[in-house]
Amino acid sequence: MSSPWASRFSYLDVSVDGPRASVTVQLDDLVFTETLVSDDGLTLEPARPLIELWGLLAGLSYYKAGAAPLIDVGDLPLGRAGRALLEAAVRDGLGEYAYRNDIDLAEVRIVGGREVTASSAPADPTRALVPFGGGIDSVATWHHLSPQLDASFFVVSPASGRFAALENAMSETGMPVRRLTRTLDPQITSPQPHWLNGHVPVTAMITVAAAAVALADGRGSVILSNEHSASVPNLVVEGRAINHQWSKSAAAEVLLADAISERVRAPLTVASFLRAKSEPWVARDIASDPHLLRVVRSCNRAFRQDVGSRAVTWCGECDKCLFVNLMLAPFVPRNELRQVFDGTEPLTHTPLRTSLETLLGLIDGPKPFECVGDVVECRAALAGVVARSDWRDASDLSVLADRAPATVSIDDLMNDQGVDRVPATWHR
Repeated sequence: MSSPWASRFSYLDVSVDGPRASVTVQLDDLVFTETLVSDDGLTLEPARPLIELWGLLAGLSYYKAGAAPLIDVGDLPLGRAGRALLEAAVRDGLGEYAYRNDIDLAEVRIVGGREVTASSAPADPTRALVPFGGGIDSVATWHHLSPQLDASFFVVSPASGRFAALENAMSETGMPVRRLTRTLDPQITSPQPHWLNGHVPVTAMITVAAAAVALADGRGSVILSNEHSASVPNLVVEGRAINHQWSKSAAAEVLLADAISERVRAPLTVASFLRAKSEPWVARDIASDPHLLRVVRSCNRAFRQDVGSRAVTWCGECDKCLFVNLMLAPFVPRNELRQVFDGTEPLTHTPLRTSLETLLGLIDGPKPFECVGDVVECRAALAGVVARSDWRDASDLSVLADRAPATVSIDDLMNDQGVDRVPATWHR
């Protein structure tokens, strides 16, 4: 097992100055500062308690460089629910990072932090902020929102510039947008050879940032788009679940909601619209409307930090393209689906065959560390694909479907897969 190189990680300051917020942290003798700025000049001061919560999570982007066994929150407000969230964000939100780097974060100690005093703020539940990622999940949420809501999208863009694929998707919807620009400390984007790297719970960071913007703007609803299988781990190691999508899980949603409500006395609801929905349900919804198919952009290469390597549309070569192609294929004519994916067909792309077998649970090992569904959904979708006449010539897919038989029908996955925390007023 690898050893962390750092001994102490400290939170030095979280500040708010009009539309600008920042967090400053220290990893041994290295000091890092990250900033958020409201693009449209919205003052974030009314949301200071939530900005402080954002800072606690955002600091993990720098903690990961050294994986110190001691985290000192200093004099920042923490609270019972905030501590529970931070502990889970380290233990579970950094679970994939720890697994890939072969380190153990189970014994990390979190010290310091003072009690939280909840502040009051006005918030109108009919005014909503909807974090938007451009993929099938967030587009499906937009499709089903009640027209009675005064809703705006919410996006966080890097300092290097906005994501073209995301901007193109949003432009198709006509929805207004609230924006933040995130500037990472330049030291972390030029890592030293001995630093550790890996996945951090960025969705949790964005969720709290969205809640802060909502509160600053008098909005009482933050509508997420995390579906049921986001709670299913990639693998379990010595009894501990490792989930790439931890910060999209039902457990994280409750922890986030509790930590937010601990800090603000306001009718502010933060919940996922799709919590009880399967990925095939989402895909069928997208397939029902050609306009939605034009809006969706789920390729991860479109969201790289390096501007020069970003894809504008679908690359057709990554695990995320493969998964979305699999989900849509039971519901969209094959020729039309090929056009949606800019002439590519990930399901029959030979270099992706191992990834497809992994999604179907045919290979011993974790499912791809991407935002993809579970084995049950993938097998049901493949059964739906091979049942279509326009895929009958894809005999290799039929062989895979025989090797990976569905355990539930795709029709069964159209029913709710559990419960959610969604207010009735959010539904169309």
